[in-house]
Amino acid sequence: MFPDRKTALQELAKAEELNPGPWGEHSRNVAHAAELIAGRCDKMDSDKAFVCGLLHDIGRRTGVAAVRHIIDGYDYAAARGWDEVARICLTHSFPVKDIEADIGKKDISAAQYAFIRDFLNGLDYDDYDKLIILCDALADASGFCILEKRFIDTTRRYGIYPFSIDRWNKTYQYKEYFEALIGNSIYTLLPHIEDCIYR
Repeated sequence: MFPDRKTALQELAKAEELNPGPWGEHSRNVAHAAELIAGRCDKMDSDKAFVCGLLHDIGRRTGVAAVRHIIDGYDYAAARGWDEVARICLTHSFPVKDIEADIGKKDISAAQYAFIRDFLNGLDYDDYDKLIILCDALADASGFCILEKRFIDTTRRYGIYPFSIDRWNKTYQYKEYFEALIGNSIYTLLPHIEDCIYR
C-alpha cells in the first residue's frame, strides 16, 4: 500500500513545516527522477515510484537526524498502512544491504539497530528499492546530477569509509540495470542534468 500523489505531497509539505531544509526539494527531485525512469520500464508503476521517491526521507519530519530518520520514516509510514513506502524509507540508505555499510551516525537504540539489521537481512531488493537508491544519488536540492559529482560531494562532507567504493559500485550496478531495461542512458531522461556541471 502507498498513498496517492495528493496525499503524499501534503505529507511532505507538513513534514517540511516541522523540519525545514533542503531535504524537501531533494525529495521532490528524487520523486521526479523515479517517475521518469519507472515510466520507461514496462513492469513498473510510475505513480508508486513517484510516491516512494517523494516520501523516502519522510522520517526527517522529526528533526535533524542521521540513521534515525530511516526508522522514523519506517514507523511513520507503517503506522498509516503504507507498507511499500515504509520499506523504501528503510532500504533507501543502503546500496549495500548491510546496516554497517552506512555513513550516518548510529543515532538509534539497540532495538532499532536490530530491527533495521534483521529487516535488511530478511529481504531481497526489488526494482523499487533499487530505483529509489539510485534516484537518491541522482538528485540534490538543486536538481539532477551525475553520480560522480554526488559521490564526491557526499565524500567531502562525510569522509571516506572502508565500504564507500562498495556503495558506489552497487549504485552503478543499479544504474546499469535500469539502463538495460530502458535501452538508453538514464541521464537522457533527467531534464537539465547538464546544469550540475556549473553548480
